[in-house]
Amino acid sequence: MNKTVFFCRSCGTQASKWLGRCPSCGEWNTFEEEVVERDNKASKTLSAKTSLKSSPKRVDEIPVEAIPRVHTGFGELDNVLGGGIVPGSIVLLGGEPGIGKSTLLLQMALALPRVKVLYVSGEESESQLKMRAQRLCQSLSGLPCYILTETSTAEILQQVEQLKPQLIIVDSIQTLQSPLLDSAAGSISQIKECAAELQHLAKTTQIPVFLIGHITKDGSLAGPKLLEHIVDTVLQFEGDRHYGYRMVRCVKNRFGSTSELGIFEMGNTGLREITNPSEILISHREEHFSGSAIAVIMEGNRPMLIETQALVSSAVYGTPQRASTGYDTRRMNMLLAVLEKRCRFKLAAQDVFLNLAGGLRVEDPAINLAVVSAILSSATDMAIDSKTCFAGEMGLNGEIRPVARVEQRIAEASKLGFNRIFLSKYNLKGLSSNKSNIHICPITKIDEIFSQLFQ
Repeated sequence: MNKTVFFCRSCGTQASKWLGRCPSCGEWNTFEEEVVERDNKASKTLSAKTSLKSSPKRVDEIPVEAIPRVHTGFGELDNVLGGGIVPGSIVLLGGEPGIGKSTLLLQMALALPRVKVLYVSGEESESQLKMRAQRLCQSLSGLPCYILTETSTAEILQQVEQLKPQLIIVDSIQTLQSPLLDSAAGSISQIKECAAELQHLAKTTQIPVFLIGHITKDGSLAGPKLLEHIVDTVLQFEGDRHYGYRMVRCVKNRFGSTSELGIFEMGNTGLREITNPSEILISHREEHFSGSAIAVIMEGNRPMLIETQALVSSAVYGTPQRASTGYDTRRMNMLLAVLEKRCRFKLAAQDVFLNLAGGLRVEDPAINLAVVSAILSSATDMAIDSKTCFAGEMGLNGEIRPVARVEQRIAEASKLGFNRIFLSKYNLKGLSSNKSNIHICPITKIDEIFSQLFQ
């Protein structure tokens, strides 16, 4: 029997009837009608006639084989993928328009001189890709990288059968169209069908497939949520256009950890790996200014040092302004309320501005101590020693809570030449003997750090 179902093309929400506004994402006029065929009698007959081809095995009897991986040419991207590209895997890379998704994958294809790569583009012409390839690579002669400008999945599968590539890159999944469906490219049904066909191709031929996906205005991947369930790995490519830094985050990975992070820098010749981002995110200057504090944060499994800048001034207008770049404004207001309550700092009539250097956005709560220290430094107009760093989470009662992976944070700060780090007193319990040359300053409350820094 046929059943009519309506899907939201923005978020993939399913409804039994047409709705003017999606109850999930709030978008207007996004529901599209699709016909789903369900024949219960045929499925029962098929299940009765089908013979058993597999049997359950005990978990200790299942053989485990080492998965061979192909290196991408980028050490940062290999770490995010869990060590390299797994044969037969399907990877989805999402990001904002113009952030560099196509540049990253094309540069990866050009960095594999022994791997036959098929780059399928439904958004750019062959001449555009050739000009970009010339900018990314000095010599293109002899590279086994093939360009195909096609949107029909039937044509793509035929070319794959003839060329027999070792890696396939599709730019983008929203531009593909399957001849099995009559709907337009980019619709919910087309994305699901095209992704399913590419998944079947990857699993049957053991050819890894990279998909580039668009994102919506709220930052989520466009299309149905089923797209993220089909693929093996979901990568998020993000960064600020006004800065040259780009980050690859792993949202889902069936072949590795999701806590890894890759950092790149966009230049005239493409993306360059940043192996030590702490040296770039910390400004090296001879003069000391108030309102600056160095935080030791964790991005995945990687410790990083980032400069936190604060500016506290008298409110010119009636209502004090609160603004932050790279940091949650609501959390900053919470920290200001704790300073007002616990440290007796009168900041209610002050403008407070906060900025994280480098254009990065940090979610690690260990940056709270550095944010508070920078605000106190700007309010008192007293500079903090440039060789001092902070790592601690602050609670609503003004207590400094411990942070995870404190030994990695201390080692990174010591490697970069810092001689003092402020931590929670409770971090010393699980801390082994400090073999570095950095001095650890344990504190329990926020008023203690004020007395140690500015008195």
